[in-house]
Amino acid sequence: MIKVVNALSIKKGRIDEVAVRFQEPKTVHTFEGFELMEVLRNEKPEDHDELLIATTWKDHASFEAWRDSRKNEKAHNPKPSGDKPADNPIIDNEIRIYDIAHRHLPE
Repeated sequence: MIKVVNALSIKKGRIDEVAVRFQEPKTVHTFEGFELMEVLRNEKPEDHDELLIATTWKDHASFEAWRDSRKNEKAHNPKPSGDKPADNPIIDNEIRIYDIAHRHLPE
């Protein structure tokens, strides 16, 4: 089992604009091997806010199948080229993948 975290750095004070995008389930929830999505907020850094989109997957292959489907979708439905709009609240992002070593559920 793996946990994939998309760590988003967001302009200070604009975290709600991005968090609302994850309020409702997306197509990721329908993929085989998908188990859980959590959206975690951190407003403590002084220069930016942070939103972590954490998904849990049965295995690497399940996550890679979803990721590859997104690449294929983007290749067939490209957005207009150009830089990010100046008003985009997202500064940067980093994808982190962790193997889940232990997991404890309520009895």
